[in-house]
Amino acid sequence: MSEATIDTAAGWWRTSIIDIHPGSIRVRGYAIEELIGTIGFPDMVWLMLRGDLPTPAQGRLLGAALVAAVDHGPQAPSIATARMAATCGVGLNNAMASGINALGDVHGGAGQQGMELYAAIAARMAEGATLAAAADAEIAARLERREHIPGFGHRFHPVDPRAGRLLTLVDEARGEEAVTGEVAAIGRAVEDALAARKGKRVPMNIDGATAVVFAELGFPPGLGRGLFVLSRSVGILAHAWEQSQQGGRIKGPMPPSIPYRYDGAAPRPVSGGGA
Repeated sequence: MSEATIDTAAGWWRTSIIDIHPGSIRVRGYAIEELIGTIGFPDMVWLMLRGDLPTPAQGRLLGAALVAAVDHGPQAPSIATARMAATCGVGLNNAMASGINALGDVHGGAGQQGMELYAAIAARMAEGATLAAAADAEIAARLERREHIPGFGHRFHPVDPRAGRLLTLVDEARGEEAVTGEVAAIGRAVEDALAARKGKRVPMNIDGATAVVFAELGFPPGLGRGLFVLSRSVGILAHAWEQSQQGGRIKGPMPPSIPYRYDGAAPRPVSGGGA
């Protein structure tokens, strides 16, 4: 085989993430044996995605956001899907994949969409608008298009207990100069703009708060959903495992004693042959 062919084959996949040789594993240049026991999992996430290690304050804030979104009960479609799959005789990895695959634009995508919303407001500010004016203009444009405002309001919690805590941690991280606080200010301005337009407070929820954290830490919006999936996967794993230990076979979304509602045609005979 020619050297040119070997070179082409070797360059088929390129990565700056990991370098592996017999007896050697280096992640972003760091020896894995030096990382093991030295850094925490959030730091490893940062290293893999960003190419270097975070400061302690950055790592703590990322870890807090990942903890906050781990689970929201068996009613959450991703969790329910994993639990139902676990009763169908599939393996733990299959149950997890089933749950993760339920995460999309509607369930699981609001964090990324919130980051995009904050970026759009920041772009208006870069063109000269004040914070309040930029937030109001962006909200007005989206409401006029009848778009959902991601990251605000919650179908279950009047006030999401996770959001306030995360914003407090962002403020603390700002005091440590780990973040600028600019995105947190944008998020709060969106809440104010919504209150002014709707006549009532629509509090920031977990998605809006994690969007603030991820954006403050410099992650692009495209990674927002992946970070949420990484977080929620822990809850999916826990519920799939719990259900596998509880047992049960082919459990649907409701007990058989509670029927679904049929709204199709009334009973009717089949008359005549095919045309």
